Amino acid sequence: MMLLCHNVLAGQRSAITLTGDTITIGRGSHNQLVLDSPLVGYEAAVLHRENKTWRLQSLGKNGCKVGDVQVGRGSETILADNRRIELFPFEITLEDSTDGKRMSDPNDERSSVLLCEIHRRLLSLMDIETDDAERRDNPEYQLNLEHMIEQLAIEESIAEPASADLVRYVAGQSVRQALIEAVFERCGNQPSGLSVESIGWSRFVSAVSHRERDLDDVVERISDQIELYVPHDLSEQMDIIDQKFDPAWELASNELLNDFLLYLAMRSLKKQVKDIVFGYGPLEDLLRIPTISEIMVVDRNHIFIEKRGVVEDSGRRFVSDDVTLAVIDRIVSKVGRRIDKSQPLVDARLLDGSRVNAIIPPLAVSGPCITIRKFPLNRMKVDSLVACGAITESVSEFLKACVLSRRNILISGGTGTGKTTLLNCLTDFIPAKERIVTIEDTAELQINKEHVVRLEVKQANVEGAGAYTIHDLVKNSLRMRPDRIIVGECRGGEALDMLQAMNTGHEGSLTTIHANTPHDVQLRLEVMVRTAADLPVDSIHRQIASAVDLIVQLTRCRDGRRRVTQITEVVGMDSMAGGVRMKDLFHLEGEDGQEQLVPTGHLPTFTDRLLNVGYDLGNFYC
Repeated sequence: MMLLCHNVLAGQRSAITLTGDTITIGRGSHNQLVLDSPLVGYEAAVLHRENKTWRLQSLGKNGCKVGDVQVGRGSETILADNRRIELFPFEITLEDSTDGKRMSDPNDERSSVLLCEIHRRLLSLMDIETDDAERRDNPEYQLNLEHMIEQLAIEESIAEPASADLVRYVAGQSVRQALIEAVFERCGNQPSGLSVESIGWSRFVSAVSHRERDLDDVVERISDQIELYVPHDLSEQMDIIDQKFDPAWELASNELLNDFLLYLAMRSLKKQVKDIVFGYGPLEDLLRIPTISEIMVVDRNHIFIEKRGVVEDSGRRFVSDDVTLAVIDRIVSKVGRRIDKSQPLVDARLLDGSRVNAIIPPLAVSGPCITIRKFPLNRMKVDSLVACGAITESVSEFLKACVLSRRNILISGGTGTGKTTLLNCLTDFIPAKERIVTIEDTAELQINKEHVVRLEVKQANVEGAGAYTIHDLVKNSLRMRPDRIIVGECRGGEALDMLQAMNTGHEGSLTTIHANTPHDVQLRLEVMVRTAADLPVDSIHRQIASAVDLIVQLTRCRDGRRRVTQITEVVGMDSMAGGVRMKDLFHLEGEDGQEQLVPTGHLPTFTDRLLNVGYDLGNFYC
């Protein structure tokens, strides 16, 4: 039994494997699943397995939820189709190794072993370790590589009658991929995150025309059977494929001839090997699926994905740690970064701006680890945030007025709460005539303006020299005649430079910061400023009070939604108690999923500036 735990407040995720028919859950250290939070009871719940059915008994004072069902203290419920438990602030998903065909089908393991063996033998027969653009786009080399893969697969007995089930399984992977490609083509969307070089090598050079027509017919037949195209958007179509493809393929494959199934299986093997040689290996297909927001490689045998806030096992795997390392190096080298034993962790990005973090041994004990936070296919706008309930229409109008009136704004929140997304949206309100300088650790902001200077930190070279930090870039940006300075995230000594920039005529600057509340923002800024200079706390408070106008607090809710929960103005110094004085302008009211972001009734001290840009004060009383 694998339990996937997500702390929605801290943004932390973990996967824990437990055995036995009884699993105790709670804050106490004696529990098999320990949830470290004061909000969780000492003994919160117990899971009992009877045959293949799990039964949940709630023990905590606040109870828990299974799906939409609230389970009170002392009550029990059966975990049927819904294997997700909400025990605030944790979301726990049960993944039983006996559940589902993908987890239990032995052909999953057999196909991985076959792929690993083909790749191992290719390494000794061909030069496939050196990746160069000429071979990626060379049809003759591609054809030779595909024929070699086919020959090795035959030598590994894939064409023997004993491998019929394996052939059917691998052929299904080829049809599934063709179905996904057909969906993209029909919707007119291009997969994000993939390298532009993939256009050359992803072509199937050894394709047989009449076999490809037969494949198109199978794809069309399955599409009609699962009612894929009407009337669904791209994300819904991906969900339908996840839910309905396997049973549809079971029926369709029974009508196909063995030689055609073998052709489809060879097609899939060739694609997977070429993905390893030239692309991102098993991540290549995951990057194409728009419903996946995060990809997490725990080790070569475990690749988890996040869909709509829920973490699940993708069923994919790398053939070896060496391949994982090669993929990491391929990603980071494209943006001028490096990773090796002397520098075993790195932040990088894909070509679409998706954020990549990689860490390798000796820091990563279980093998190379990759975390990719994908960018959505379509850049979100403020209207999209309003539509999904992240903010209200009146709040969007207020934030627009704040940007136009050149207020200095800090966007605060935990990991994965949507800080960068909101920052991107707010930049849409900046007038086109203004000069913007962006400073990021890894460039990921997508600012839809012409006059934008994008700066990115540079790591040290192999001699340990030549590094340029955010601290250096913020200082340099002051000499670049910026109208607005946007720092992707303040996390260290650059906070002092950012505050000084806000205090020296660079109004309207924006940045993000990791903090759970607006009050925590003050504490975080104190710590970060003191890493740059040994200043008295009172002096730091005066800098904060003078520089920051507004704090926008983001939170990730229990259902996975991200939303603004608080907007706070920094008013000035508290002459009586000391420290920074703040007042809430908007806060969250309501309960049981009916919360609304409403005005508190307090007017900001910069109301005159809002009126100058045409803001309607009626939004504060609606």
